[in-house]
Amino acid sequence: MNTMRFDDLRQYSDVLRARNGEVVTVRFVEPRDAEALQNYFRSLTTRSRYNRFLGATRELPPSVLADFIDIGEADRFSVIATMLIDGRETIVGEARYAFDSDTASIEFGLSIDDRWQGHGIGKALLKNLECRAASFGAERIFGDTLRSNDAMIALARKSGYAFANTPGDWKLVRVQKEIHVEPQDIPCASWRLAAVSPSAMSSLAV
Repeated sequence: MNTMRFDDLRQYSDVLRARNGEVVTVRFVEPRDAEALQNYFRSLTTRSRYNRFLGATRELPPSVLADFIDIGEADRFSVIATMLIDGRETIVGEARYAFDSDTASIEFGLSIDDRWQGHGIGKALLKNLECRAASFGAERIFGDTLRSNDAMIALARKSGYAFANTPGDWKLVRVQKEIHVEPQDIPCASWRLAAVSPSAMSSLAV
């Protein structure tokens, strides 16, 4: 499989804004981020980690961390949301998403650092994921979350998502939204990546 170099990937970062106007950069995860990403998950509260992974965990097992940072199957991607804090790039959120061509849908999961929740970063990151979904030509974006995850449910409701039962698991609720816009009308890194090289989306993944 041909993969893109990480120096190529850096030009496909998105610049978002927190509610107070601070810059939030969304970029693909790189191998050099492994330790920082692990520390990010360790720094989350027990409840936030439970909500993100639908179960108790203190840190990412090595195999899961490898899934986050390694280039592999072309339908799975990982991004981190970073801010400059005291002059250092700091992870304040992350997301993973996967494209299913059979159903023309994107499945996602995300988390925001507890210290930065309530600053509009989650809403901005979710909107960015919708753009990335459109860049694949996806017709729907969805994610499953615990019914007790009030923060994610509130974020989805404010972002115009519908709610449905998750097949086979009563503890979860599915949040979903139809994608009705053309990808070129929602500029983001994934759209630029696809526009530059039609084959890029089938040769890049993390």
